[in-house]
Amino acid sequence: MRRPASLVLLGLAAFFTALSPLMRWYAFPRLAKIPPSQYQDMVLEARPATLLDYGTMKARQVPKVTIVQTLKGNVAEAHRVERTAGRDVVVWDTLSFVAGPDGKMVSEIPERYVFDAHSQEPVHAAGEMVDGDPVRRSGIEYKWPFLTEKRDYAYFDAQTRTSAPIHYEGTRTFHGLEVYYFEQTVPWTRVPLPKKMPVQGITPETVAKAGTTRWYSTRRMFWVDPVTGAPVNGEEIHKEELRGGQLVPGGGKVTAFAGHVRMRADYVASTLALVKSQRTLVLLLTSYLPWGFLALGAALLAAGLLLEARGRRPRPRPASEGVVSGGS
Repeated sequence: MRRPASLVLLGLAAFFTALSPLMRWYAFPRLAKIPPSQYQDMVLEARPATLLDYGTMKARQVPKVTIVQTLKGNVAEAHRVERTAGRDVVVWDTLSFVAGPDGKMVSEIPERYVFDAHSQEPVHAAGEMVDGDPVRRSGIEYKWPFLTEKRDYAYFDAQTRTSAPIHYEGTRTFHGLEVYYFEQTVPWTRVPLPKKMPVQGITPETVAKAGTTRWYSTRRMFWVDPVTGAPVNGEEIHKEELRGGQLVPGGGKVTAFAGHVRMRADYVASTLALVKSQRTLVLLLTSYLPWGFLALGAALLAAGLLLEARGRRPRPRPASEGVVSGGS
């Protein structure tokens, strides 16, 4: 019985050893993906902040400015794009809503972001836009790829409608989790005015007619979980100005919004909890199961070889076979 048993063990050893790299390099890239129906919201605050009073066209300091970001997966649109793209696609309809200390709207910018569900690379399709303007993204936005690397990435900036490197600046510990820290600085750049303005009668067209332009600069910071590629914290040192023309006193420049924008503490905690649960699933496919199958294969191989060696060992002959009876 030993030889059939050893062959079974050796066969299982070969199976689990071969399954280890297949799990990591074949199954994981196909199974790990962003769900098309994902919904997420986030609240960020700048405390204090500088905000433009459009009634007097003067900047004033306010206790806080709140930014509410919502992200909603558009399943129907994703299926439409998939039929022509030939791959798994996610479509996010997002909205950044900026509110003053009184809760009234300062600006709101909608986006449609289309990307590959597995790699997070942009997928170009009809409807891709920022604030109603068609765009053609390059690089990432909102999320890094699964198994984020220690390198720079191209990151899309919705204000400028362009992509620029966001730099890996080292590994840090954030609330007990090892994360990669990324930073990007966008220099002063002329950008479009939001389609929806906070004061009735003031539109992008009237501002442009007055010869006034909008300028923007930011220092963007992200703490990213390298396993899931999800940011667990984000901050911006954000500045906006209106320059020149008839609307700005003296034709100079005035701050439209400035502040250090941070995620609210309760959203940091909920984001961390969500990421920690998701990283377990990713680690299961990339580490726990591949290494577990490899260890199991090695153990089965050792057991099979040991059983085979014992089966080939010569059996000792009975003592009676070695005794010769003598005659008288």
